[in-house]
Parts: sequence; structure tokens; C-alpha cells
Amino acid sequence: MTGVWQAFSLVGSAVLYVPMILVVYWCVSPAWGARLAVMLSFSGVLNELLKTLFHAPRPYWTHPGIRTPEPIAGYGMPSGHAQNSIVVWGTLARLAGTRRAWVAAGVLGLGIGLSRIFLHVHSPTQVLAGWMLGGGVLATALVLGPAVLVWWRARRLAVQLGLSLLVPLVLLFCVDLAVDSQQGWRMPEAWVEAIRASGGRVPRPSLNNGAAGTGMLAGILAGLSVITSRGGFDAGGPWGRRLARVPVGLGGFVFLYGAGVLFGSHPVPVFVVFLLAGSWATAGAPEVFTGMGLATRGGARTPV
Repeated sequence: MTGVWQAFSLVGSAVLYVPMILVVYWCVSPAWGARLAVMLSFSGVLNELLKTLFHAPRPYWTHPGIRTPEPIAGYGMPSGHAQNSIVVWGTLARLAGTRRAWVAAGVLGLGIGLSRIFLHVHSPTQVLAGWMLGGGVLATALVLGPAVLVWWRARRLAVQLGLSLLVPLVLLFCVDLAVDSQQGWRMPEAWVEAIRASGGRVPRPSLNNGAAGTGMLAGILAGLSVITSRGGFDAGGPWGRRLARVPVGLGGFVFLYGAGVLFGSHPVPVFVVFLLAGSWATAGAPEVFTGMGLATRGGARTPV
């Protein structure tokens, strides 16, 4: 049964979400991919902020008899898998607009959340909090998203780019405050021993994860604004040409993402590198596609 829960957990991880969203954006629908990218990146930053603020233990840290196949270097409250499952699959269900899509989203969200409990990396309370937070993010986006999008489109490109940097920096400042709040707190030694016994890495107060998430969000917002100002791109065409975009786009993204990991010792270069990765995914790669003849300018499917 553990294998089933691990499969559900994988479906709710960034290992699947990131390439899936990139393929949707580059090869299926830039509008769908753009919304998924913004929603996931914002949700990830919010989850990192709350995890840092609460610095709550995972179940296997506090119960010596519990072992997990997924030792994780991070706090547990709220569950990011549960939260993002609602955000990502709920967004896809809303875009698809069918009852089957909503049922599938519900099944995936339920299975992903339960998998985190049965794999002993989250408590029921942490999963429930993740579901509720994800539902709140999704509901807010559904209610306010159309008006925000209209307002954003009405701004000049320079204003859009400024906001693309300002909003993530405000979020990063909030993460920094949460990290600073930990300075006088010491992790119980029993937690440390349990983490090491499971083969995990003891988390340390750091701004790097927040810098990576906010940098990615800034790059995505800026890239979408730039590509839209240039007329967007059409993700249609023969499937052979569509799929040829994937290795081209992934090559640049993986290079920049890897550079972000290498520069992981300081938040400033991490923020910059992930900003470049987000910009490449949403604007740089599509520009290269059109230059190579793998995509055409304009079309009905513009990102924002």
C-alpha cells in the first residue's frame, strides 16, 4: 500500500507540476499554463512563509517508532502537497469547466492529502490546514482573478514590470520576518535525533527557499507581461512541432534552475537566478520558439 501512497504523493509534487505546467504553457494553451504557473508559484511562497512562521514538527520527528520513506528537510505546517493539490488541480478543473474535471480534481486532492498522512510526513491537522489554505487561495483567485487581470492589462508595461518585482519582494520581506522570528528558538534535540535517524536533513532558518519562490514568481509575472506586450505566441500547430519546443525550453530552464541550486548559499543570487528561470519559461523560451519557426506570433491564445 505504501507504493500507492507514494504514487499519490508524486502526483502532488513539484517534480510533476513544474514540467506539466511548462508543457501546457508551451504546447497546449499559454493562457492555461500562465494561470497555473502564477497560482502554483504564489501558493508555494505562501506555504513557505507559513511553514517558517509555525516551524511545526512532522509526525516522525515526535514519534520515535515512526519511519517514513520520504525524510524531508522542512517544517510541517501546513502541508504543501495538500495545499497545492487544491490550487493546481482545482485551477485545471475550473479551466476545463466540466463535472468530470472537478470530480478528478477532488479525488486527486483527497488522495494526495491522505498520502502525506499515511507516509508519516504530515499530521491530519497539517493536511487539513493545507486543504483549507489551498481552497482559500483557489476561491480568492476565482472571485478576484478576472478583475485583477483586467486591471493588470490596463497598466503600461513599465508598471507591470515594476509590480512584478514589488509584489514578490513584499512577500520575500514577510518570509524574512518569519525567519528572523526563529532566531531565539532552538529545535528540540529529540526532533534532531529523529530526523537524522530517518536519513533526513535538519532544517535551519534560511531565506533561500523564500528567495527561490519569490524570484520565480517575479520572473513569471514579468515574463508574461513582456510576451503579451509583444503579441503573445500561438501554442498550436502540428504535434511534432509542438513537442520539439519541449527540449529547447527545458534546456534553458534546467540550466537556470541548476544555477539557482548552485548559488543556494545566499538569497540575493538565488532570487536573481530564479527570476531569470521564470522569465525564460514564460517569455524567453517562446521568443526562441518563434525565432526557430517552432511557434508563431499572436494567435487566439495569449498568456494574459
